[in-house]
Amino acid sequence: MKKTLLACTLMLGCTPLVHADPLSAWNDTAAKQSIVQWVQNSTKQGSTTFIPEDKRYVVFDNDGTLWPEAPLTFQIQFILDEVKRQAPEHPDWKKDPLINAVLNNDLKTVVKAGDKGLMKLLAMTHSGMTTEDFEQRVASWLDSHKDARTGCRYDQLGYQPMRQLLDYLRENGFKTWIISGGGIDFMRVMSQKMYGIPPEQVVGSFALGEFSLTDNGTQIRKTMTGAFNDDAANKPVAIHLFMGHRPVAAFGNSDGDLQMLQYTAANPDYKTFGLIVHHTDATREYAYDSHPPASGKLEAALPEAKAKGWTVVDMKQDWKTVFDPAQCAVK
Repeated sequence: MKKTLLACTLMLGCTPLVHADPLSAWNDTAAKQSIVQWVQNSTKQGSTTFIPEDKRYVVFDNDGTLWPEAPLTFQIQFILDEVKRQAPEHPDWKKDPLINAVLNNDLKTVVKAGDKGLMKLLAMTHSGMTTEDFEQRVASWLDSHKDARTGCRYDQLGYQPMRQLLDYLRENGFKTWIISGGGIDFMRVMSQKMYGIPPEQVVGSFALGEFSLTDNGTQIRKTMTGAFNDDAANKPVAIHLFMGHRPVAAFGNSDGDLQMLQYTAANPDYKTFGLIVHHTDATREYAYDSHPPASGKLEAALPEAKAKGWTVVDMKQDWKTVFDPAQCAVK
């Protein structure tokens, strides 16, 4: 074989095949090496660390792990934009101080309203319409709005290293799921296009819908009944409920992902993998942990990651690129 390749190269000018690096957006640091080593060990037939393909379930947080969550999570930005879009049809809304704050871009007042205020805005923008109508509203927002800092569409802002990681895992027989505090119907609009993850493998915060017959068929109307916040300790509960398997790997970025990582690490049957994306790059993205501009505080999970041997990705040091330049040429 070697002689054949040598003859081809000398006489015909052939170039031997070189396999492309599936994680080319990653620098060749310990973080990348830990990923590759675990995947190789987990997929090597006969190895003591081999994981059967029907057990290769891996879970990813979304906000701050697969795409940015600062300065606002994209879903919160959608909520604010959707209130503004609907406001002209509801002149009485101006009497509400919270709505006025949204219309005047007074984020301090919105933040002061806390969870109660957020739930009110969620009810206004995420209930009272059919699931198809909501999907169309999100799709229209994605088509017509751009992130202020980068100038790119929100669905172009998936982290390139993490998108490559998703592809790499799937190429090696792993089934990739999103387990996020974001709204399940919101994420399902773009999960296939952005990450190659189908809607049935997306789990997020949700409320119960109402089914009814219509003149044209059937519909499900979104409500706020039985609202479930898929964050922190609720993530393992949601994994059990929707996935029915304990994962063998978990990927997150904040304290809201800690219990998901703990649940995965406690898998009694296989050698698991945990990874935390640490936002350290103020130039290409954002730098924060204890004082995040959004919801992704990283205090408790960081020391536990070091104690448990989970991989901590230093965004500034470990990623060659943050966003795919072919999709988002950051200003």
